[in-house]
Amino acid sequence: MTDAAVKKPGSGITGEFAESLGLVTPLERAWHFRELIRAVVRRELMARFSGSILGWLWAIFGPLLMLSVYTIIFSHAVGIRSQTASHGVANYSLNIFVGLIVFNLFAELAYRAPGLLHEHVNFIKKSIFPSETLAWTAAIRASVYAGISFCVLLFFTVLITHQLAPTILLLPFVFVPFFLFLLGVSWFLMALGSFTRDVMHLMASIVPVFMFATPIFYSIDDVPPGLRYVLRINLIGDYVELMRDIVLLDRLPNLWLYLGTVFVSLVIFRSAYRFYMRYKNVFVDVI
Repeated sequence: MTDAAVKKPGSGITGEFAESLGLVTPLERAWHFRELIRAVVRRELMARFSGSILGWLWAIFGPLLMLSVYTIIFSHAVGIRSQTASHGVANYSLNIFVGLIVFNLFAELAYRAPGLLHEHVNFIKKSIFPSETLAWTAAIRASVYAGISFCVLLFFTVLITHQLAPTILLLPFVFVPFFLFLLGVSWFLMALGSFTRDVMHLMASIVPVFMFATPIFYSIDDVPPGLRYVLRINLIGDYVELMRDIVLLDRLPNLWLYLGTVFVSLVIFRSAYRFYMRYKNVFVDVI
């Protein structure tokens, strides 16, 4: 089957609009190589906890341990007195957990993406391998672990609040553009990482610092007004706020914040894909 034979994932006005934005081609390519992507994701998921006694329980234990440590430190030892924390340690823990899920999903890809081409160099060099699909497999794998953490979050949300916010039904409208943003970041970091492994070390240095510039342990409302506009530049922080609104606070996100976040995400997704595909052969030759 050739690329030209692939049926476009969108049609009509919506499909034409998406195509005019340059969003259809990467989705077409992903659909075309869906069996390859599925096989690689399945292999990586099976290998993640292979040989361990607890197996997939580590995917639950890790986030719970991190949540417990951060909750104790920031609600007791540090003594944070934010609007979020004032509603009780339990609710504050849930707010932290949402932030950690969103940020850790980004962080896993930021750490791994610069080395993806080097990690699969044997496949890329010895066969006709669509290297752009590596971003999809990495993002899907990371999303599976994030999904497990999210299920844990829902369990404790029901346990603590005895209900789920109806606005949680809007989750796909927030997660889909976030996922596309993560793909764009992955393609960009894959491109940079093909030239030097220093990018991996750079990510290992700046991502932990970047965590504290993201409203995970605090709300954007706790920040002085003069700094809020600076923090709004952080797209990860915007997604944290959007997730909190629909998952925990049962309120519709600010429309302009949502539209702006989605627009920037789509621009990054489209631009990073076009950049990667344009110089794809160069990146593959230098690894």
